[in-house]
Amino acid sequence: MGDRTQYIGGLMLRVHFTGGDLARTRVADGPDPFWESVLSLHRLRETRLEPALSGWREHVARTDVSPLRQLLPLVPPRGYFPDFLTPAESARGFETGLDALLSTPRAQLRCEIGALAATAPLTPEARDIAQGSAAALELLGGALRAYQHSALVPWWQRITARIESDRTWRTRTQWYDGTEAMLRGFGPAMRWCPPVLEADYPVDKDLYLEGRGLLLIPSFFCRRAPVALADPALPPTLVYRANAGVRRQELPTLTAATGRHLARLLGHTRAAVLQALGGECTTSELARRAGVSLSSASEHASVLRDAGLISSSRRRNAVHHSLTPVGLALLDESPTPVPL
Repeated sequence: MGDRTQYIGGLMLRVHFTGGDLARTRVADGPDPFWESVLSLHRLRETRLEPALSGWREHVARTDVSPLRQLLPLVPPRGYFPDFLTPAESARGFETGLDALLSTPRAQLRCEIGALAATAPLTPEARDIAQGSAAALELLGGALRAYQHSALVPWWQRITARIESDRTWRTRTQWYDGTEAMLRGFGPAMRWCPPVLEADYPVDKDLYLEGRGLLLIPSFFCRRAPVALADPALPPTLVYRANAGVRRQELPTLTAATGRHLARLLGHTRAAVLQALGGECTTSELARRAGVSLSSASEHASVLRDAGLISSSRRRNAVHHSLTPVGLALLDESPTPVPL
């Protein structure tokens, strides 16, 4: 369920926290491909699109639009859209999310497509999905994959960079100052009024976390108002506009001279490794992007981490690296790639 209407004063989403919920609240590790897909479909229909997205919409218009015939009827420009289109598993990547979507229980499909029918006429394809038709779901999966490839992949580095900037600020604020300090940094569309997070919303709604915590997902395509899942039984999730509440003056700033002499400061190879990050990536991906060996990428990442320019965390069998606010500020002043 998302913000598909102009906000009407007085209507809001109220997310009710307990002490345990504050401890279990976290920011997603990176962009979610399914949330970005769904929310970008809404941006395609806007009559007044912010200038930063005009080039993206023109790009989409020049590509194959056939996937839109499958997708747009499931995602109306206003109001409800089915929760199964944004599976939690998509946090682990597009293909993992697609497998989860194609495995949605028939009862859930029937219920959520039924809710969609109350707000918009159903296409024959949507009716087939409601019946759990394997062929209809495969068509939907193909449309999502084609749309992802044509509309989002060419912009994914830009999407990731904006989300990583927001995520880095919020996770560092949460780490050093606590979850409440992080929640206070969203305004004005979201306001922390302990123990409730209030947000402008198209309908009046209460979400009780009841010890489950809250997953906050920064989004490139989200509008001013955040988006929550319609089903309160699903894991509590709130998608918000990346960078909407990040105050740039709170990020460390460096002089232009520092940026111009980035290679001199770090050395050509280490500067190239830093610039290759862009958004979160594994050590193997970092080595490939920077054109260095795996051992060299690991060594440079260690030095950059010790200098406070990147942060690293292990998930399963891979180490993931992302820029810190200091690293982001340094790169902001050095837009030109450093040659090896």
